[in-house]
Amino acid sequence: MTMRDSTPNGRSPGSGRSPSRRRLLRLAGGGLVLAALGAGAVGCDDDAVDVEEPGRAAGDRPKGGGKASGDGGDGSATDGRAPKPLWTKSTSAETFGDNDELLVAGGVVLASGSPLAALDTATGSQKWSLPGGTVPGAPLLLGKDTLYLAANTYDGTVTGYDPATGKETWRSRLGEGYRQPRPIAVDDGQVYVVAEVLEDDGSSKTNVIAALDSTTGKVAWKEQRDLGTMQNGIHAAVRGRHLVYTDFKKNLTVRDTATGSQVWTQKTTKTNYGFFAVHEELVIVPQGRTLQAFTLSDGKEKWSLETSEAALFKEPSVVEDVLYIADSARTVRALDPRTGKQLWTSTALASAGLQVPRQYVRAGDTLYGATDLDKQGGIIAMDAKTGDVRWTFNDGTGDHHAWLVATDGKRVFALHGTELHALPV
Repeated sequence: MTMRDSTPNGRSPGSGRSPSRRRLLRLAGGGLVLAALGAGAVGCDDDAVDVEEPGRAAGDRPKGGGKASGDGGDGSATDGRAPKPLWTKSTSAETFGDNDELLVAGGVVLASGSPLAALDTATGSQKWSLPGGTVPGAPLLLGKDTLYLAANTYDGTVTGYDPATGKETWRSRLGEGYRQPRPIAVDDGQVYVVAEVLEDDGSSKTNVIAALDSTTGKVAWKEQRDLGTMQNGIHAAVRGRHLVYTDFKKNLTVRDTATGSQVWTQKTTKTNYGFFAVHEELVIVPQGRTLQAFTLSDGKEKWSLETSEAALFKEPSVVEDVLYIADSARTVRALDPRTGKQLWTSTALASAGLQVPRQYVRAGDTLYGATDLDKQGGIIAMDAKTGDVRWTFNDGTGDHHAWLVATDGKRVFALHGTELHALPV
């Protein structure tokens, strides 16, 4: 079924549960909303903190078949225990669990916060910082070796920076009649933003989606979205001529990147709070017990997969041409994203009593998953070919924030609240 980019009538059937306050904070993405809910900041500390017992809350060998990795003598994992961090820093992070709030680029690792501090990936020392920092809930977007940020002054400016040095390299404004434009996606030629349309009395009932030329900063196109759509809770991605995004109102929409015209829109009953994955010409969306892949060009279903009756699919990720997804029964699947064919299925997390990941990265032959909550969560290292649990890392703080994970291929970076750990691969 296709329809316009619009808002559903009430809650979707069988949605299972209402979003938690923390999940609402994550999805809201609006600076004013988050400020009202009391988002705070912690000052950045340049001195590394030695962690004496990394993984002390989950350091024992997992019950579900975790493998001993031998004593490498370099801080790497031994006997199924998590490796000792290469360094740990307290940061100014103000994250709400979106996967794009931790970024590695240009030899630095950045966690969304105020100030925005760029830490050297090898040592953890601060290389540069932006005093104003980031807009709470807004993504860290990287394209053409440029970091794109919404201005925390809320003056309609979108700015590009060199991630290696923090120097400004690009700037654009959508216009006077718009409020809080924030980047949602980027490709080699354009930066895509969503902004509120201002009424004469200063209020806003509608919003626009626009493309800014990443060379000149000029507006390439601008399209007003339907009444009732929201500028918050947007997740977006670009593939070729297609910009695909979801919003807080359970819209799944695809637009032409050259013109901004809407290609198709579908209402989704369950989109797992808007998370999806894209691969080549497909968008892959979890909807309760069903995982569906739609063709970007026309919205037709290419393949689908169902999980067990008592389970719901969680957030999907495509990493190195493999689709990884867990369900609420703690089963992890590796799929061919082109066909939906299962490459392997693992119940090791359930056997070990661990939480399921909601974000994945891969380094070498290890798949690293970041879970939503402490205390049975953290960073879970799995065999990328079988899903067997190798080790888990937990800092033992009990912080309620979701874990985030990123990698530069040499190290794995784990963010939990304001604590950032660099782990050896």
